[in-house]
Amino acid sequence: MSRPMPRLFVIRHGETEWSLNGRHTGRSDIPLTPRGELQIKEKAQILVGEGKVLDPKNLCTVYVSPRQRAHKTFHLLFEHVETPHHTITEECREWDYGEYEGLLSSEIKAKNPTWSIWNDGCPGEDGESVEQMQARVDGIIAKVREYHRQYKEEGLHTRDVIIVAHGHFSRVLISRWINFPLALGTHFNVEPGGVAYLGYNHDSLKEPALNALNLHATVT
Repeated sequence: MSRPMPRLFVIRHGETEWSLNGRHTGRSDIPLTPRGELQIKEKAQILVGEGKVLDPKNLCTVYVSPRQRAHKTFHLLFEHVETPHHTITEECREWDYGEYEGLLSSEIKAKNPTWSIWNDGCPGEDGESVEQMQARVDGIIAKVREYHRQYKEEGLHTRDVIIVAHGHFSRVLISRWINFPLALGTHFNVEPGGVAYLGYNHDSLKEPALNALNLHATVT
């Protein structure tokens, strides 16, 4: 009997004031709102635990963005179980918005009416180009796929990887995971606190797939 296929779960941090009002939040270290914390805590009870979607015994590693909104999300998700081994890395930070940090899309359009992050990247010394963003995301995907290869081909005991990160980062990663241009990310909606499940078709590591998007419990 073949082993279950390995999986990658990509989790966007919970709600912040800037995600609520639509401000571009890159390196700015914005905390979760109280409602954002509650959303993650409620999702944790449904998604995290033995026999659940995010089962700690299946995890080989977790990558977490250094921004507090992502780090807090990770700890809230796993506070009721033993915290899994995790690596805090800038590789999973949000797209660096440069001169557009903290701005609304309408404010950016007032400066540059034809701007699209998917085609133009972000201006300024700290802004990240499309090419830079793609290279960074491709790098983290390569690390995940190496874990998955070791699981399938070398008998690595655990099969799943989790990345706790951000909105644009997640949309880019989904696009690149399924071998599409980065700009396909414009068609994915990644909600705060949403969980994307990326895997493979036909029991083959050569056929990466998007299995589910925005897995989470509804807050009533």
